[in-house]
Amino acid sequence: MDPQRVRALLEEVRAGRATVDETMVALRDLPFRALEFAHVDTHRHLRTGFPEVVLGEGKTPEQIAAILNELARGGGPVFATRVSPEAAKLVVPAVAGARYLAMPRAVVVGEMPAADRGRGAIAVVSAGTSDLPVAEEAALTAELAGNRVERIYDVGVAGLHRLLAHRERIAGAEIVVVVAGMEGALPSVVAGLFARPVIAVPTSVGYGASLGGIAALLGMLNSCASGVAVMNIDNGFGAGRMAAMLNRAATT
Repeated sequence: MDPQRVRALLEEVRAGRATVDETMVALRDLPFRALEFAHVDTHRHLRTGFPEVVLGEGKTPEQIAAILNELARGGGPVFATRVSPEAAKLVVPAVAGARYLAMPRAVVVGEMPAADRGRGAIAVVSAGTSDLPVAEEAALTAELAGNRVERIYDVGVAGLHRLLAHRERIAGAEIVVVVAGMEGALPSVVAGLFARPVIAVPTSVGYGASLGGIAALLGMLNSCASGVAVMNIDNGFGAGRMAAMLNRAATT
């Protein structure tokens, strides 16, 4: 349940516009709702500041839609990641207010929040265009947490002049998420140039010796530049969530 909605309910009780019993009815679904195939965590937004996110992989379209509908009842935007276009064709009509974003492969329900919950911008930087699905998953996650995101794409080490053309935008960000496949060198370069925390995301993009992203993962873990934290392969959601938590203003 959205913390803003809980606060509004409590304010109604304090002002005498709602009874305790009425408010208890509104809160009866905390902390979870049990479906046949899932325990939907409606309390997570209150506990962690971000609602439960549905991993679309491995779930049927009907399961994705049912969980999203339950989460959406709590207010605030919710979303599902790793939803195929084929599954989205069935999910979106079944969930009121849902829309499909093809690049991050996400179904989003509800309006985007105002970008006013972070101390500053989060820069999401990708090495190549093929890394965009993971980069966009990170960017979307950060935006749904109320952050302003600067997207800087296709600036990998094969042409470093492209990265340097955006030095002011990167230097002006609070946190930098760097997404790269192949040998995974870009996070080290960014961390060596800018005094900003770097969250590195290896992708499974690359030829045979990249081993499905393992080469990029190991390269990032062995970075000679300081200030680099590494996510798992293709984990754009985890990077966006971590960046949002690090960027959170003291009052949010």
